[in-house]
Amino acid sequence: MAALMAALARPFRRGPAGLGTALRREAMDGPCGRGRPGTEVLRKGLQRGVVLSTGSFLVYEAHKLISGFAEVHASFKVEDVIEQADYLYGSGETEKLYRLLVQHKNSDDAELLWRLARSSRDLAQLGSTSAEEKRQLTYDSLEYAKKALEKNESNFAAHKWYGICLSDVGDYEGIKTKIGNAIVIKEHFQRAIELNPKDATTIHLIGIWCYSFAEMPWYQRKIAATLFATPPTSTFQEALRYFHMAEEADPNFYSKNLLFLGKTYLKLNNKKMALLWLSKAKEYPAQTEEDKQV
Repeated sequence: MAALMAALARPFRRGPAGLGTALRREAMDGPCGRGRPGTEVLRKGLQRGVVLSTGSFLVYEAHKLISGFAEVHASFKVEDVIEQADYLYGSGETEKLYRLLVQHKNSDDAELLWRLARSSRDLAQLGSTSAEEKRQLTYDSLEYAKKALEKNESNFAAHKWYGICLSDVGDYEGIKTKIGNAIVIKEHFQRAIELNPKDATTIHLIGIWCYSFAEMPWYQRKIAATLFATPPTSTFQEALRYFHMAEEADPNFYSKNLLFLGKTYLKLNNKKMALLWLSKAKEYPAQTEEDKQV
């Protein structure tokens, strides 16, 4: 912070003095200065004008500097909150993380907002959270993710968490809504991958999407047929491909990816490979409530 203040102070000390000298020289040597016709009154008037102009400039420049510093300071604070939030997330401190981020729910920063969406969802999944609180947090998380997208459409994580939260809300609004949102959810996941092709979590999520449609029971297929001219479909082979792609992008990154590799191999009647991946899922160090459920 001291280095930042020094960097801001140095140009402030040098700038006005240099500019003032240049303006005074222009007043004395320019069109109405020495060596050119003109009255003493006009010359003094011009000098007073220069002083006023210089003073106005100094006020204006000081205002710009203060405004600029406020923006830098605000940016610095956002980065500080994000750093603290990422530390808490990595430590599995779900409740502390939520308390930190919910203070910034009115922020215009997409990076803060998608993290708040994620932490709201994580808090909703805790066993200690009541059913009423779970519901509220689920809907809140969708609003935070939506706001993050509005603030920055090019933020891949905002797309990812909007898709996740939209799917969660479908659990409260019924299977018809959930299936009806399926195409929108997949579009946001695909957009997230376009923006960040190396994000293993989003690749995993498309695998989940494929798995869900591959195992969809007949009555849900009938609902899908009423909602779409061409209902979305997938296969377990396609799901398996995405789960492996996610693992290649970031090995052992997520307990649920290991679980679904095992489950998908079971669907394909490959018990040997299923045992391999399910064993890895079982041995995964549990840090979150979801890890414990896996």
